Amino acid sequence: MFLVIGSNMTEAHPVAATFLKNGVLKGAKLIVVDPRAHKLVDYADLHVPIRVGSDIAFLNGLMNVLIGENLYDKNFVESNTEAFDALKETVSEYPPERAAAIAGIAPQLIVDTARMLASVKPVMLCYTLGITEHTCGRNNVVSTANLQMLLGNMGMECGGVNPLRGQNNVQGACDMGALPNVFPGYQTVVDETARKKFEAFWNVSDLPSQNGLMMPQMMDGLVSGKIRGFYIFGENLASTEPDIHKVEHELASAEFLVCQDIFLNETTKFAHVVLPAAAWSENDGTFTNSERRVSRVRTASSPPGESKPNWWIFKEIAKRMGQAWSSDSAKEIWDNEISILAPALGGIKYHRIEGDGLQWPCPTEAHPGTSYLHKEGRFTRGKGAFIPVEWTPPAEVPDDEYPFVLSTGRRLYHYHTRTQTGRCEGLNDLLGEETADISKEDATILSIMDGEMIKVASRRGEVRVRARVTHEVQKGLVWMAFHFREGNANFLTNAAFDPFTQTAEYKACAVRIEKL
Repeated sequence: MFLVIGSNMTEAHPVAATFLKNGVLKGAKLIVVDPRAHKLVDYADLHVPIRVGSDIAFLNGLMNVLIGENLYDKNFVESNTEAFDALKETVSEYPPERAAAIAGIAPQLIVDTARMLASVKPVMLCYTLGITEHTCGRNNVVSTANLQMLLGNMGMECGGVNPLRGQNNVQGACDMGALPNVFPGYQTVVDETARKKFEAFWNVSDLPSQNGLMMPQMMDGLVSGKIRGFYIFGENLASTEPDIHKVEHELASAEFLVCQDIFLNETTKFAHVVLPAAAWSENDGTFTNSERRVSRVRTASSPPGESKPNWWIFKEIAKRMGQAWSSDSAKEIWDNEISILAPALGGIKYHRIEGDGLQWPCPTEAHPGTSYLHKEGRFTRGKGAFIPVEWTPPAEVPDDEYPFVLSTGRRLYHYHTRTQTGRCEGLNDLLGEETADISKEDATILSIMDGEMIKVASRRGEVRVRARVTHEVQKGLVWMAFHFREGNANFLTNAAFDPFTQTAEYKACAVRIEKL
């Protein structure tokens, strides 16, 4: 069985969705929990159309039923977890009636979903940005883990909590330490032992002993003057960050801004220096996917003009700062540095990933890799810890002036801000502009016809887009993407952030619709 929550896999992860749909066609059950009836719902045994931002209330309601009807995996919970009583106490406050009222669904649907989940083992839970892009995103993720531990769906093949990453090689970037709190291999910067190891290997002293800044803090720092130099590597912030007018002011405030990218885009307009990078198919290296599989990427064509591999650019800048880095290829960087410094990657060498790659943890060259984590309920920390969480509403909710909820996501034919796909005529023929998806009920009330131009406005901005009247969207909801600069949903989205992760609440803000 698959439980897909907050994930439009068909459009955002079409390859993974194909494997899932093949599984369903072979007899696997599928539950989709999502405010929209997107195309994956056509394959579902059960669709649960919860309100935007009600995930925790719904999940707590499920766990209330599982515990109340004694449907949870008692053996797994007793043997492999702790803090069950605290979880039980919290979810006891979310009976189906209360959880359903928050989620905007019938109480019986929560009961039916809980019973269905308990009827099959294993259940694979998959989520995407519909879970994380909330001011309670961290708690949403914790709640999915609570559910899977309660059901005993951890430490087995085809179970677990599976985040489908928002962009290609996000997993690999995190593994390499592209986060403000860890070195490569998730070794924390506050750990003195780890810090000393990296200082010795990198031939430096006094690496920072405290976590670095998160991106919203950096952006604020551009305006305050706390951040003077800003280096943007492969990111089109002027189109992807919430409240574009605010972002443009922040970028314009930078004393010195460097962009390293494969094309000019909305963000490079603010740059003092643009460094031309080679694209993925012009590079040799590795990608790591959602199942932690490190795979080879081989050069398919030569980089055009003056563009260079990213590692080469970084190395040349380091040279001008007095650092002589010995590695002279992606292979040497991996084999001679990454695999030596990161214990979980120690057994992954280029000669071992010529075929189908290897999944970390892979500590030694004799290790076959790890196909799934927490085998037999043995968690990294020992026992799995239930972390009960309370439901909290989005930072901005509808009112009389802005009566609709705007939620954002991705469409099949374009990728991110179209830096790449916008240059493909065929894809632009398939999808050439942004739309605002609204329900048939709201279209009737507002006398809006499918295909006519409308204005969508929030407290931060407004856009004019074509209306797409569809059964996929529930009453009171507006759904848009951010692929096109004209009509970009991020002119409207709210720069409110999760306090733990500093992820923006792209999935919920208040808007109004006007017929033009």
